[in-house]
Amino acid sequence: MTVDVRSTATDEKIDVLTKRVWERRLVDFGGAEEAWVDEHVAAGLPDVGAAAYQRRADEAMAVLREIEELRSGPFSTRGRESLDVLEYQSRTTVQMAELREYEAPATSDSSPWGELLDRARTPVNTLEDADAYLQQLADIPRYLAQVVENMRHGLRRGFGPARISMAGRDAIVRTVAEDEPGNPYRAVLRSLPAWLGQEQVLSRQNQADGLVEDGVIPAFRDLQAFLTGEYLPGLPEQISSVERYGRDYYNKQVYRHCALEIEAEDIHERGLAAVEGILEEMRTISRRVGYGEDLQALFAFMRSAPQFYARTPQDLLNEAAWEAKMFDGVVHQYFGTVPRTRFRIAEPAPDLAPYYTFGRGGLGLYTLNTYPLDQRPLYSLPALTLHEAAPGHTFQVSLALENPELPEFRKKSYISSYGEGWALYCERLGVEMGMYRTDFELLGMLSFQMWRAVRMVIDPGLHALGWTREQAIQYLYDHTAIGEHEVTTEVDRYIAWPGQAPSYALGQATIERLRAEAESALGADFWLPEFHDQILARGCVPLATLQDSIGAWIAGHETTEETTP
Repeated sequence: MTVDVRSTATDEKIDVLTKRVWERRLVDFGGAEEAWVDEHVAAGLPDVGAAAYQRRADEAMAVLREIEELRSGPFSTRGRESLDVLEYQSRTTVQMAELREYEAPATSDSSPWGELLDRARTPVNTLEDADAYLQQLADIPRYLAQVVENMRHGLRRGFGPARISMAGRDAIVRTVAEDEPGNPYRAVLRSLPAWLGQEQVLSRQNQADGLVEDGVIPAFRDLQAFLTGEYLPGLPEQISSVERYGRDYYNKQVYRHCALEIEAEDIHERGLAAVEGILEEMRTISRRVGYGEDLQALFAFMRSAPQFYARTPQDLLNEAAWEAKMFDGVVHQYFGTVPRTRFRIAEPAPDLAPYYTFGRGGLGLYTLNTYPLDQRPLYSLPALTLHEAAPGHTFQVSLALENPELPEFRKKSYISSYGEGWALYCERLGVEMGMYRTDFELLGMLSFQMWRAVRMVIDPGLHALGWTREQAIQYLYDHTAIGEHEVTTEVDRYIAWPGQAPSYALGQATIERLRAEAESALGADFWLPEFHDQILARGCVPLATLQDSIGAWIAGHETTEETTP
């Protein structure tokens, strides 16, 4: 039972529980799980053996029993939100352990070794972080050995991503295993500032060099041999996760990413309806720019006209920076609270770029892929920047971390349907903010919106409804102006990552519906910056939780207005 108070005795119990679980997680993972939202370097790497995952699942099951007891309340809105987030996390931990998901830790564009390489390319600026990173380096052979053991067990039972979706994904391992030019481990700790002391810095750099030579490179060499000799050739050919593992597997993946219990057919139908609505918007602009109803001719022009493409990678990066500064010019018209944390714009590593998505945002970093340059259209940059940078991912993640009202575990939690739903909502918000200066930039935004609507069609299509890879590629190509290279890498991503793709549009639809409800209920008292602050003040929460919390905010707003003399 939720009550309209700041804190109750049950809230205090919830705080004790969530703090205990969070502290246990920090010990268990050494901070590595939260590295994406932390500036410090985690000391060492987590235990990723099968026994460790089972222990975590047992602990999560015990937490679920405690949550059930606390549900009788009463508790505040904040307390209910914390319970909901913890329940989602604990339930997902149990389900993924039951599925032995840790036996397939790599997708088409992410992997445990890819995360290690990201860390290797991230500057280290303090002696404390350098010492922690030395522990990570020393731990890499053990960590990768556990990863390989898990994947080998998965392979033996026919469990893993579809073979086609992983083709060529061993390239990033080769850079280290064969010690090629560009091996990031040859440059680790070279960013340490000289003012820390020559002897102190040199000592740590020499230690790192020894650990890389004696441990890291041999471990990556073993990983490469496993991937090329056993794993990639032995992966299943079927692309449908339902065909391979059953409907329950797919449903649990949908819950993991969307925090919703929803059937594949329902997702598919919602996607088809969203596609039709966006097609009509596209046709309106197509008629305006002289292509009538012929969207395919329009898309062909947009894919091929030189005017829509940067001449150099730096030109593309510069344009993204300009788009980000355009948002800075209007931010206070749409948000009451803005984060202090800033972000930089950078390219992905060259060996990862061919398999990397167009862009990705996180704390302090907007990664923009310039490969291949002739398929990274300028008309897509406004929407991409709003989604990945500000007010999308970098903005939302920073606000959660800086919010003193949130308990620590909620500052550093991520739920795809909330985070991606918010970022996709921000693309549409760009229309109101004046971010799209031409009809082609509007079409770029609509193409991105269509891209996510199409995901609701394709993901259940591929995994539960019998679609082929070729059918999915053609559907995405026909409905968007996205380049052919991006279309293929995206479809392979959906094949390797079931249930994640629908989270974007499902989350966006929830936020848009809540905004419409607030505007209708509050009328002249509705203030958009306040609504946005309410959405962002909670960190990542399940969509049902967000709906309950915004509903309570609307009701409280209405009550305040009624009682004001």
